[in-house]
Amino acid sequence: MAQTATATAPATAMTTDAGTDIGVGIAARAVDLHREHGRGSAAVRALRGVSVAFAPGTFTAVMGPSGSGKTTLLHCLAGMDRPTRGSVWWGGTEVSRLSERRLAVLRRSRVGFVFQAFNLMPAMTVAQNVELPGRLAGERPDPDRVVEALARVGLAGRERHRPGQLSGGQQQRVAIARALVTRPQVLFADEPTGALDRATGHEILALLRAGVDRDGGTCVMVTHDPVAAGYADRVLLLADGVVVDELDRPTAAQVGERLSRLGECA
Repeated sequence: MAQTATATAPATAMTTDAGTDIGVGIAARAVDLHREHGRGSAAVRALRGVSVAFAPGTFTAVMGPSGSGKTTLLHCLAGMDRPTRGSVWWGGTEVSRLSERRLAVLRRSRVGFVFQAFNLMPAMTVAQNVELPGRLAGERPDPDRVVEALARVGLAGRERHRPGQLSGGQQQRVAIARALVTRPQVLFADEPTGALDRATGHEILALLRAGVDRDGGTCVMVTHDPVAAGYADRVLLLADGVVVDELDRPTAAQVGERLSRLGECA
């Protein structure tokens, strides 16, 4: 049976308190999400029924011990991995049931992803790196949008530089510009400061925070750093593939203490 580009949200989660379509009030969400790797007795259950929603204009940090499922959750939410069971929604669209082709088209316009290792092409200029996802999709790049995206991350005038001419923090800014150039509704970030020194990491976190506060964007970030989590509005704590706690605007000390109780050395 052919798969459709849109689907109707479950009746149990159709409306907000105001009675409007939840697609308006929720940027992304997971419903009873399960993910298994492998089969039979060797199967590893990375996610065990996670349900979580992310409202527009919010910054969420996802944390937990090694092997807790936080990166798997991020990849499923971003459409980079398929859940074994359950559903993923961007607004009012269920994306976990789309074909790979339709998912790829929607992903380019609706979400952005920032990797820890930058994932830039060293032989390309900064501008070409920002344009690359669109070019791979067969789209003609918009030079004005590229310039705007680089200006937003503080790299105006660096369009002709190559990644090797930039610091690690500047390279991560290029990666963020690449993720923002399509003006996504949700920005997913996997350990975006993991390869940076603390001072540069703070600059990147402040940039992500500004994208939420200034532009009303939604950011979901996996991190192991309690200080990084302190930039978020809330912190989701995972252990053994389930959400075990949620902290509202916690301090780094509060996050570190809760992580210690989960068995992670913060």
